[in-house]
Amino acid sequence: MGNNYDLYELFMLVIIVSFLGFCLENLFIALRRGYIDNRGMNLPFLLGYGLAVLGFYTVIGTPKAPKIGILQDVSPEAAIFGYFVLSTVAVSIGEMALGSFVEHKFGFEYWNYESIPFHITKYTSLPTSIGFGLAITVFMNHCIDPMMSFVHTLPDPLIGTVSVALILLLSADFISSFHYMYKNHGLNIKWTKKVELSFRRRKI
Repeated sequence: MGNNYDLYELFMLVIIVSFLGFCLENLFIALRRGYIDNRGMNLPFLLGYGLAVLGFYTVIGTPKAPKIGILQDVSPEAAIFGYFVLSTVAVSIGEMALGSFVEHKFGFEYWNYESIPFHITKYTSLPTSIGFGLAITVFMNHCIDPMMSFVHTLPDPLIGTVSVALILLLSADFISSFHYMYKNHGLNIKWTKKVELSFRRRKI
């Protein structure tokens, strides 16, 4: 990924990944529990995912263009594996930090992985950390460059207006939703929808 993307294009990165994060979380709970919901937000975006990927790009780079020494001057395969390890560890630390913070300050469990094998505290587990680490590595190695190349082709007035408007909306929704959770000591659940998956019905 090049370094010639401006602020508006990086805003678009955050916006797109925030939407993908919303979809990913709903896929996870649909597979695990058989329903989808608003994931605590009012809009279908999870800003934390977008900010996390922006942080990864800013600090670590991508597997093809790493910004930290331990991933540089090694084979492409080693860079990918190292990126995966760093992503997995970062996810574990981030989940434990966020989950513990919300429980301590907001007075409720944001999520609980104790039913998942090999959980490390109730806020992270080896399967989820490895899964998220793999997803981050694949996205940063294969998806982010073509996605940002497309964003780079969009007209400047359009991307500027749209990206700023959406970032403001996402930020307002994030603040509003977390204020609700802080005030009510519980999740901001606005809707849920049961989903029937054929393999879940067959109990595979």
